[in-house]
Amino acid sequence: MNLFLDAIAWIFAPQNWQPGGVSPLPIQDRLLEHLLYTALAVVIAALIALPLGFYIGHTGKGRQFVIGFTGAMRALPTLGVLFFLTMVLGSVVTGSSGIFWGTIVALVILAIPSILAGAYAGLESVSRPVIDAARAVGMTEMQILTRVEIPLALPLIIGGLRAGTLQVIATAVIASYAGLGGLGRIISSGIGLNDYDRILGGAILVTVFALVVDGLFALVQRVTRVPGTSAGDSRRHARHPSPRPAAAGGTPIRERNVTA
Repeated sequence: MNLFLDAIAWIFAPQNWQPGGVSPLPIQDRLLEHLLYTALAVVIAALIALPLGFYIGHTGKGRQFVIGFTGAMRALPTLGVLFFLTMVLGSVVTGSSGIFWGTIVALVILAIPSILAGAYAGLESVSRPVIDAARAVGMTEMQILTRVEIPLALPLIIGGLRAGTLQVIATAVIASYAGLGGLGRIISSGIGLNDYDRILGGAILVTVFALVVDGLFALVQRVTRVPGTSAGDSRRHARHPSPRPAAAGGTPIRERNVTA
């Protein structure tokens, strides 16, 4: 308990938010670095995975490919991929750019499976009668995709982005061992100095950062959910069923007594 309180005190110490407090950058700069790495990797991964997921989900082609691909990608050793790419690109690109882009490529590779699976599963979850009705009124395939399937599948699509983003946030922490900045640099520097307050303080900062991002994604998922498609709406309609249509004589069908 004392270590936890000391870590909290270390986080709020004014000198750690000023240049020179956390060598060589203060906490807020490390946080901005981590946010930059995460945003850049997720945006690149989304630009690759979302169109592919939409195509597979809309056409149904390549379904086995995406299942096998996402499973294989999730089995990759995170640390091994990270160090391999930073070493390869570091030998090609001089300076710190090789480490930076090697890490970004590794983070993109790790984020793609979750985003791809969310896009594909989201479109596949859309009711087929709804899509058939859209075709029946004369909508083109692109209109069906952009006006029907994607809006209805948006919560699951955002769920894939949410999972991919959290994985990137966690992986970017260990990227500090390859020479990258971010919040992981606080933890690695604490390990080098045997400063347990700094180590735990960095871990708390990463945890809070991940929880805030996760909460924002959860809020967006809730806002984008289409009324009538959630499980809660289904249960509500089941408890309060709408009355059946009235018969020709004006008496509701469920109230008419039928004798053999």
